[in-house]
Amino acid sequence: MTSPFENFKKADWIFFGCGLAILIVLLCATLGVNKYFSKSPVLEEKPIVFTVFFRGVTVTDDQSPFKIDENAFITIRNVPYTKLKITDVKFGRRQVLLETDKKGEYKMVDDVSVPSLYDFEVTLTDKAKITEDGAVVGGNKVKMGIPVILEGKNYKFNGVVSNVQILEENTENTENN
Repeated sequence: MTSPFENFKKADWIFFGCGLAILIVLLCATLGVNKYFSKSPVLEEKPIVFTVFFRGVTVTDDQSPFKIDENAFITIRNVPYTKLKITDVKFGRRQVLLETDKKGEYKMVDDVSVPSLYDFEVTLTDKAKITEDGAVVGGNKVKMGIPVILEGKNYKFNGVVSNVQILEENTENTENN
């Protein structure tokens, strides 16, 4: 009786070894073993809340195009990600600083020269992988200053992340990044 490996040539062993190595790498990647070898290993997964600031958006309607509890598609650093739930929206008309009648006193008033110009703060929620460097969603770190695009049924606006909070799953405590 002969062994099935008797007829293997050197090239056959090389192909067998490469196939085995690819299988091991795929198993490690799918089972999550790669977190120990990664430059920034995933420590845990937690819900996060982050705010995106949109400066100088032209809207000719008095209503916000962003609606609470609706989903909006987000692109982070020009990488399309997914739809996320809008949890809060704050907006106001563009304002200017004017001096009052009294010397040295100033106040903020709506800029009537551009009545359709608004600033928006839109708060979104997601589940993130937490690393030593911060929160990661869709393969991108979410930090203040990161450019994002938020797209809905009737809008597509460019903004920047202005706040990130990592939530504790069972408590109301938050940790600012």
